[in-house]
Amino acid sequence: MNHVEIFRLLFYCEIQFSRMDPMADIPFLTRVRRILPELHPAERKLGELVCNFPGELASYSASELADLADVSNATVSRFVRRIGYNSYEEARRHVRLEQASGSRLYRGAVKDSAPRALGSYEESDIRNIQDTLQALDTAEIEDLAQALLKARKVWVFGFRAGAPLANYLQWQLLQVIDNIVALPGNGQTMGEHLASIRSTDVVLLFGLRRRVAVLPDLMSGILEQGAQFALISDEGMPPQSEASWHFRCVTESPGPLFSHTGVMALLNLIANRTIEAAAAEGRTRLAAIEAANDRLNEL
Repeated sequence: MNHVEIFRLLFYCEIQFSRMDPMADIPFLTRVRRILPELHPAERKLGELVCNFPGELASYSASELADLADVSNATVSRFVRRIGYNSYEEARRHVRLEQASGSRLYRGAVKDSAPRALGSYEESDIRNIQDTLQALDTAEIEDLAQALLKARKVWVFGFRAGAPLANYLQWQLLQVIDNIVALPGNGQTMGEHLASIRSTDVVLLFGLRRRVAVLPDLMSGILEQGAQFALISDEGMPPQSEASWHFRCVTESPGPLFSHTGVMALLNLIANRTIEAAAAEGRTRLAAIEAANDRLNEL
């Protein structure tokens, strides 16, 4: 088994808890929705609850979930068996794995309708920034900045929540790197771009929850092309040794959405250090950009 195959195997282990179980790849909610019309009234009542708030199964014991749904403990036991689990704990482990994938539906709670104080978001965001930046190795940031400036071309790949972040980082780095592109664009597929990557290129790749299915194949493809890549992920992704740089950002939030303040703090640091590392050549390009802005009277 070569290093690419090992890398892909380790990545998929994050979202699959058992290759031995033929039901393991069927998502929890898919199981519930398939069987919901066939359930008896009490089981259907429980099924409707977990369809709307699947994360509750990860948060509560079987007895607590029974109380929450106003059904018996026996109903909970029958329900988890009907959807293909041997025990409540097995179902709970599966839900926790899917909860870690980042689905907003899994972050809702039955008893969580009251709005949270603004201070809780402020405290969480500040903590995310601090924890993200404190975990960084300064030498890695400096090494990445130099690699970006020396690259033939810089590619910035971002999907879902990572798409606007990729565009932001590309826009900032464009001030000192003239051959940099943010992808994919509207209607674009990745094959054309992957085939164009060279060993002298650097790729900045966002792998934030919820991660797209193409991500492990894309990372493997970048490795096969011989390019270095920096992976920017949330803290839920295990360290990826095959990445030249892997920055894991803290994304905790008191609300149903993940917070990306820590990610933005990282991008701010990368962009600033790269511009500073560009030194005199960078200042020459910045001066040319300012002159063009004056000529076009855009600002």
